[in-house]
Amino acid sequence: MPAIIDPYLTFGGNCSEAMHFYARVLGGQVEHEQTFGDSPGCEQMGPEVADQCMHISVRFGDRVLMGSDSGGMPFNGRQGISLALMYADVDEGRRIFEALADGGKVVMPFEETFWVEKFGLCEDRFGTSWMVNAGQSKM
Repeated sequence: MPAIIDPYLTFGGNCSEAMHFYARVLGGQVEHEQTFGDSPGCEQMGPEVADQCMHISVRFGDRVLMGSDSGGMPFNGRQGISLALMYADVDEGRRIFEALADGGKVVMPFEETFWVEKFGLCEDRFGTSWMVNAGQSKM
């Protein structure tokens, strides 16, 4: 059986806010959330990270997006990775792209491409890069 790959994102202190935003925008359900302060073995961690997210999981159908804050460890952002979304409906893809891009940065506008009806690339306000494909494949 092949491996199942589910992304795990690290944040610099705003993980809970970001993951609840993703659940709301993308139609997911938060399954589990725990702070460092509520976690066994984390008593030695400083009070500045007690309210940070040690782990959160959000279910989207048969996939899970997970995340945590860096817990006081150096955090330099995410580089070299994007999360790809595919939508059969162009209007739904546009709605999702605009919601993710709001407060963030549009890298490639949501427009026609040679591989799919519409595609857009953005970095959301939490630093996560999203590639949104929508409509019929042209390949």
